[in-house]
Amino acid sequence: MHTLAVKLATADGRVLTPVAPADSPLAIRGLTVSYGEKPAVFSVDATFAPEAMTAIIGPNGAGKSTLLKAALGIVPRVSGDVTVFGRPLAAARSRIAYVPQRASVDWDFPTTVIDVVLMGMYRRLGLLGRLRPSHRETARACLERVGMADFADRQIGQLSGGQQQRVFLARALAQSADLYLLDEPFAGVDAATERAIIDVLKALNAERKAVVCVHHDLATVDSYFDHVFLINVRKIAEGPVATTFTSAHLQATYGGRLAMAHIEQLNIADHAS
Repeated sequence: MHTLAVKLATADGRVLTPVAPADSPLAIRGLTVSYGEKPAVFSVDATFAPEAMTAIIGPNGAGKSTLLKAALGIVPRVSGDVTVFGRPLAAARSRIAYVPQRASVDWDFPTTVIDVVLMGMYRRLGLLGRLRPSHRETARACLERVGMADFADRQIGQLSGGQQQRVFLARALAQSADLYLLDEPFAGVDAATERAIIDVLKALNAERKAVVCVHHDLATVDSYFDHVFLINVRKIAEGPVATTFTSAHLQATYGGRLAMAHIEQLNIADHAS
């Protein structure tokens, strides 16, 4: 049996060729997570594209955040296997940077902005590793990249929600990862912060990093991402935005909660299979 290799293009025109799960930055097989007797995610397979910007989308309660957390081992799995760049999660954690939902963080913890960013380097330094001036320089460069260099010595709890989100993105940048996983990075932020975040993420993608975001705004999927993964407890569809972000798949994902009028406003055209 022959495998058909289909060439795909990213938003900036780079050509991608689908690869086996072993070469995917994040591959999930048979993932099930249950809170009580009701599964939050059921028997999900996912093969995220390398060097791509991928949005995980679905209605509230669909399992989007749970999928990421279970893949990272933050919440327990009932079943399923996860590989990162073809290796077990435990062997590849250093290649992953994770930005959690802002609402899940204790912002009253007494620490400064630059110390939060430096936390992103601890995995490389080890528990007994010594911070050097060069590490602080790197942390400040990461803050500069997200427009927060002037706030380096500010207490993290004194920042606005959008500023806090930028700082956590800077911490992820400090990890020098190959796979960036972000849980609702644009939720509750102002327009300027959203623009700053997507600019950084697209710059990472241009450096051939893989970016996967739990995302809720359907109106920006087409301009922000080149791949989508649609979920409602079970996987609905995954693939390039051009062929997967369709009205048929959105109706299957959202059901009656997504009116046809809303789909038409998104200017989504179905593609022949």
